[in-house]
Amino acid sequence: MARNEVRPIVKLRSTAGTGYTYVTRKNRRNDPDRMVLRKFDPIARKHVAFREER
Repeated sequence: MARNEVRPIVKLRSTAGTGYTYVTRKNRRNDPDRMVLRKFDPIARKHVAFREER
């Protein structure tokens, strides 16, 4: 149970508006705010910011 509370599964959605998502885990103690990662969007065919979706 502790695993799900500390490191929840989050969905990262592309800010390019393509609807592409990545799924990852994050440490809630280190990153209490919404996570933003720059990753590759294959639909847009470039690196864009992916924002955490709740």
